[in-house]
Order: sequence, then structure tokens, then C-alpha cells
Amino acid sequence: MLLKREQQFYAIGLSYKKADATTRGHFAISETAQAAILNGARDEGVTALTVISTCNRTELYGFAPDAITLVKILCEHTHGTIEEFLDVAYLHKGDEAIAHLFKVGTGLDSQILGDFEIIGQLKIGFKRSKKLQLINPFMERLVNAVIQASKRIKNETEISSGATSVSFAAVQYIMARVPYMSEKNILLFGTGKIGRNTCENLVKHTKNEHITLINRTKEKADKIAGKFNLLVKEYAQIESEIAQTDVLVVATGAQKPTVSKEIIHSKKPLLILDLSIPKNVSNDVEELENVTLIHLDQLSKMTDATLKRRQGYIPQAEAIIKEITDEFNAWLQTRKFAPTVKALKARLKEVQAAELENVRKKTPDFSEATATAMSDKIIQKITNQVAHHLRHANGETEESIALISTIFQLDQHNV
Repeated sequence: MLLKREQQFYAIGLSYKKADATTRGHFAISETAQAAILNGARDEGVTALTVISTCNRTELYGFAPDAITLVKILCEHTHGTIEEFLDVAYLHKGDEAIAHLFKVGTGLDSQILGDFEIIGQLKIGFKRSKKLQLINPFMERLVNAVIQASKRIKNETEISSGATSVSFAAVQYIMARVPYMSEKNILLFGTGKIGRNTCENLVKHTKNEHITLINRTKEKADKIAGKFNLLVKEYAQIESEIAQTDVLVVATGAQKPTVSKEIIHSKKPLLILDLSIPKNVSNDVEELENVTLIHLDQLSKMTDATLKRRQGYIPQAEAIIKEITDEFNAWLQTRKFAPTVKALKARLKEVQAAELENVRKKTPDFSEATATAMSDKIIQKITNQVAHHLRHANGETEESIALISTIFQLDQHNV
């Protein structure tokens, strides 16, 4: 790849697999922090970088002198320490980093198998980095390959069949544990992406007409409420609304808990589902006898026939990933030796020009156009043959490049 020798491709991050919700919350990246990470990356020797931060994972993908450089940048702009991060983190390099991004982007590494919401996050992060000119040709090609794989897996397999997501799992949980669901009062606090999805699933599956929305920005709640004909209340009314509700779903984007036992005054049974990262419901609500608190980590562990069925499509999805990964690696190899072929062609053109000049001096009726056309074809055939050899060098590409460079005295700075 055409990059400084000290630069290598890394993927560093943590996810639900080893980091609990509290730890993931320490490393959640706000939009402000993400901008700071990207803007400050070059100062740390990072030449390309993109960021993913969701409720289930925080990851940085980029070219840096070493993995720890990316770790330091992440920790500098989040609330966790390097030691805390490394205790639960994964650091991938080169081919391992590429493979990891394919698994993440295609839903094979999602907390709920086949959940394709992550690809949207990858696209957003990619566009943000590209706008700041922090995407190189390698990463652009790689991200596009992952998007292609995700699209094919979604279209060619049934790994995402059935409505299974964190928001759907929340609704499943409510329906399974709350009797007379259609008669209960439901309060949804927070109308971001997960909040919207949960709202849609509640309306679709519970047939409940007692759903109220509250959001810090009331206009956002009004927009969703209008779509589903729901009731919206002001944020200032949250305490009185909680007192009347049977099920509270919290899906805000706040960095600190927004619901604590101090604002819960009801004595009737209250089920609270916290779908936020960092946690937006304080653990102290569990001190109240009438409250049951469920966090999204618990919801995501729910297994059902849909998930088991999805597992059967993993081999098919992996075959698609392998096919597209092989195509990417073939492009990478071509990109690796392209400067050598270009330099060889330039050298052969120099030889051509010198020989044509010699023949022109010695041959009065010399047809330069004919000779040029013929020698151009010869040069093209030679460079095509060299490119074919380098493309199929089977692990000996570097040696072949060095040999060709030596034989034809190619300028190493242009190779």
C-alpha cells in the first residue's frame, strides 16, 4: 500500500463481549468528542481514521504508527483510562483488522446476530472522516467493500429475517412479563434512533393506545407522535408522568443518569427498561420495592427461535465475506505493485525514445509513426506480462519487485 512505512492499519476497540455497560459508557464518544478525536488525529501521526460509537461498541479504525497511539487518542477524549480500556479491549492489525471490520459491518459481530444498524453508523463515520480528508484510498476501498458485503448478505441470506433488535427485544420482554399489556400506561423517554424504533415496535406489537412520549426537545417527540398518533408531554412533567405509568422505557443520549429514585413517587409496580449507553437510569431505583430495572445487556441475551434460525445462515454470510475480502486483497496487491509497473513502463519509454532517435539518424525514409506504434504495443505486452506475474507471485511479490527494480534500474522513490 502507498503509505509511509511506519504506518499500519489498526482496529482498536471494546464491545459488549468483554466490556459491561458501565465500562462501555466510560468510552462512549459524543459527537463533540468524535470531532475532537478526528481533528487532533494528525498531530499524533495518524494519517487516516474513522470512528464507530454505539451502545454496544466503541471502535477506531485507522493508519497510525502503532495501536497504542489510537488507544491514547480515544482515552484522551472519553472518560476511561488506558488501563481500564486495555483490560477489556481488542487491538487488531493488518489482515486481522480488515477481517474484524467485515464481521462488524455485516452484523456477524453484533450483539444480536444479523442486526444491520451498525452499517449505518459506519457510513456516517466514514463520511465525517472523508469530509476532514482523513480517509485514504485503502480505507475508502475497504469501507465500500464492507458496505457491499453487508448489502449482499442482507439480500442473499435470511440472517436478518424476523424483527429482532434491541428495540424489538424490549417489546418482547414487556409483552412476556406485563399482563393485560394493551391496558397499561407506557412512557417512552427519549426519541433518538433506538427510541424511535422502540416506539414503532410498541405501536405495532402491543396494540396499546396509552403510549406517551417525552423528549428534552419536544419538537422531536411531536414529530414521532404525529406519525403514530401518540401523546406528548413536556420534559418538566416527567415526574408526574412516571407516577402514572406502568412501563418506562428510557432511551436518551445523556452522558449521566436522567432517572433516579428521587423522581419516582409511584407505589404501583413499575417496569423500567434502560436502552441507553451510558446507562441513563441510576441503579438506586432498584432500592424501591415496586421497581424492576432491566438494562439492554439483559435484553440482548434473550434467545429465541429467530436468532437460532439466523445462525444457520452464518456459513453463507462468511462465504460472501471471503469472496469480497479476496477481491479487496487482489486490489491491494495490484496497488502494491502498480508503481513498479508504472516505473518500468517509463523506463521502457526512455529506451524507445533513444532507439527511435538512433534509427531516425541512420534511416532517411524512416517511418517514425509505424515504429512508434509497433514499439508501443511491445511495451504494453511487456508491462502486462510483468503485472500478471506480480499479481500471481504467491507471497513473493516483494522479491519480484526488488528484482525487476534492480534489472531495469528503476527509481526506488517512484516504486
